[in-house]
Amino acid sequence: MPAAELDEKFSRASGPGGQHVNTSDSRVQLSLDLAATTALDPTQRERIMRELSARLSGSVLTVTADEHRSQRRNREAARQRLAELLRGAVAPPVPRRPTRPSRNSRRRRREAEQRRAEIKRNRKPPRPD
Repeated sequence: MPAAELDEKFSRASGPGGQHVNTSDSRVQLSLDLAATTALDPTQRERIMRELSARLSGSVLTVTADEHRSQRRNREAARQRLAELLRGAVAPPVPRRPTRPSRNSRRRRREAEQRRAEIKRNRKPPRPD
């Protein structure tokens, strides 16, 4: 992503840092407007918008990082997180390959059903002959 298209905001983070945490703006909030970015072609943009629709505010994707004490490291973490999100959303979905239950799993299922049926049969009162 071009750095000019990323919008960074800084705020005070919670967590480690002692008194330092109360005075420094180390939390990074990184935003990217997917509708306006030039780094994506239309098909990539559409796929990302569809995959990340729950995380979007309008067409803006926002990522936050505040796990480090330094603003610089949080900026790197936020950029990495954004890149991973976009990479995952652009990747084509892996089709599900149909599978069949193994012979052993079918045998175990049948035996479990028979055990359960036997338990239920034993609950009934004996039939008069």
